[in-house]
Amino acid sequence: MSPQMNLFNATASTPVNKIAGDWHGFCQITYNRDTWVKLLEKPGSYAFDEAKLLCQDTSTTWVAWVPDHGEVVLDRSDFYC
Repeated sequence: MSPQMNLFNATASTPVNKIAGDWHGFCQITYNRDTWVKLLEKPGSYAFDEAKLLCQDTSTTWVAWVPDHGEVVLDRSDFYC
């Protein structure tokens, strides 16, 4: 196996795939009310690509306001971390 294909880092004993397995694919940032977030997709053709968080709806969703669109409910996966 070539050095580039090795799953172990030469200076560490932890396999790279073990580190990647510990990574969680969701946002770890704590958001607050009145925070502007960048949307992954605009909710309408004339809507802005940013939203202002108004209040947390559930542990993973926020009620937000999008300029030129209005109020929406966004999942954390709908905006950039």
